[in-house]
Amino acid sequence: MKKELIFMGPPASGKGTQTKKLAAETGLVHVDTGSLLREAMAQGTEAGKIAKDYVERGALVPVEVVAQIIKDRLKQDDVQKGFILDGFPRSIEQAEMLDDMLKEIDDGKEVQTKVIYFEIPIENLMERIIYRRSCPKCGAIYNLKTMPIKQEGICDACGSELVQRKDDTEEIAKKRFDTYFEQTAPLIDFYNNRGLLVRLDATGSIDEIYNKLKEVIK
Repeated sequence: MKKELIFMGPPASGKGTQTKKLAAETGLVHVDTGSLLREAMAQGTEAGKIAKDYVERGALVPVEVVAQIIKDRLKQDDVQKGFILDGFPRSIEQAEMLDDMLKEIDDGKEVQTKVIYFEIPIENLMERIIYRRSCPKCGAIYNLKTMPIKQEGICDACGSELVQRKDDTEEIAKKRFDTYFEQTAPLIDFYNNRGLLVRLDATGSIDEIYNKLKEVIK
């Protein structure tokens, strides 16, 4: 049976980190919308240029741009046994588009779908964002307050210089939260009404959250 997991939650709620851990343990493919978008932005594609403008303003990327990138990824051979989708959908419109995509891709397949909602207080999220640093080379993520690095400004894993994403500032973070709760939060009811939603307490350490995650997806 194909397993389709959709991770939801506000910015910095830990979806990406937990998805990577779960994918490594289960073999399910991590479909990370953020990484796909950043790759397009880094390559300077037409879609990437459009996405970059919206991301740097803390706004949602146009649905048509995101949807096409996601659909192309979900049609690839390595995803056909299952996936963990992180960062999409972010609105009711996108959720309906995802439904249409999966109906086409999963035609005739037996599928199990579950939506995991990462719940966490706003104050925790703001702290995670402001102190977050990432490695542009290997993708490792750190927090200057809760996850100190061995050498200031240097990635423990590969030795590259760490960077702060342009949207990881307090001003842009506030805009991202406003955007999220206005446009994305309604998805909670959307998936709950369909019996697909599972709430996850996303406070605590990475390992603590991961243990909770494994319990809710059993």
